[in-house]
Amino acid sequence: MNWPKLIENEEQLNDILSTPYPALVEMMRRIQGDIIILGIAGKMGVSLAHTAVRAIQDAGVSKRVIGVARFSDASAKKQIEDIGVETIVCDLMDRKAIAELPRVENVIFMAGRKFGTQGNLDLTWAMNVLMPGYVAEHFTKSRIVAFSTGCVYPLVSEDTAGCTEDVPPDPIGEYSQSCLGRERAFGHFSRVNGTPVCLFRLNYSNDLRYGVLFDIATKVYSGQPVDVSMSVFNVIWQGDAVNHALLALEHCASPAMPLNCTGPEILHTRKIAEEFGKLMNKEVTFAGIENPAAYLNNADKALKLFGPPQIPLVAMMRWVAHWIEIGGRSLDKPTHFEVTDGKY
Repeated sequence: MNWPKLIENEEQLNDILSTPYPALVEMMRRIQGDIIILGIAGKMGVSLAHTAVRAIQDAGVSKRVIGVARFSDASAKKQIEDIGVETIVCDLMDRKAIAELPRVENVIFMAGRKFGTQGNLDLTWAMNVLMPGYVAEHFTKSRIVAFSTGCVYPLVSEDTAGCTEDVPPDPIGEYSQSCLGRERAFGHFSRVNGTPVCLFRLNYSNDLRYGVLFDIATKVYSGQPVDVSMSVFNVIWQGDAVNHALLALEHCASPAMPLNCTGPEILHTRKIAEEFGKLMNKEVTFAGIENPAAYLNNADKALKLFGPPQIPLVAMMRWVAHWIEIGGRSLDKPTHFEVTDGKY
């Protein structure tokens, strides 16, 4: 695929983010049934839905893509409908409302709670554990790709090459513990009902309006010190992540199968900040003490299944730097990747 050297506006960005890869188009020809996306209104949901719609169109097959959310923002609902997605207004914390959802063959679960966790821990646990249970009870005959996080793993040093799916979860803090609870809820119903499930452990997705690279570059550009407490990290372009998530529908299993999703490199916070300084001609300062252990995922399994990411690190960094320099929009959703105590 031919990718541009720079991205100049959101129309171009959204087109790139929703580009289906050839393997996904082929999968749409093979896989049976419609697709329902639960929690579609989040920062990745629209891109994932648009990618699915375009892959179906390119495959020349007929499938519905259905998006489910509360849709408190009417404009967001219209935006999703305009790309060819059917919408259903539903509060996924309402068990009775979930029972009215169509039981389609393919489910992408993207709902959950992260930021603000410390201020309302009971709601975090309810959304991240009870809600998945309600969903799993309803979609017993479906394939389910359930978005999770690499934060269910322990912090590890760089020389481990990151946690593979064989590393036992050992979450730090209540947010990460509730994410493991989400996995356990899906895992329980997968085992009891034979529901094929993939636990999609993402760490970290990045586009030009949010993500670890955006957070670091924004601080460099504005002259703020870059916190190096989380000294190393992984990242993957959001377009790669949504393609991988949809491709994971063919790899759901019972018992539930965990699958890491990230890029192949281990990146150093200090070095990435210095590279952004060169790209944007800015002086770089630092804060914090480098922790030798970090959230690191090893995505070798997914990379063998789906191939390497289409967007390399050098392109992401060039795109992010230019986006910030031209005043591109931010989603104002910091990743808080530098947090080491699990308190978000």
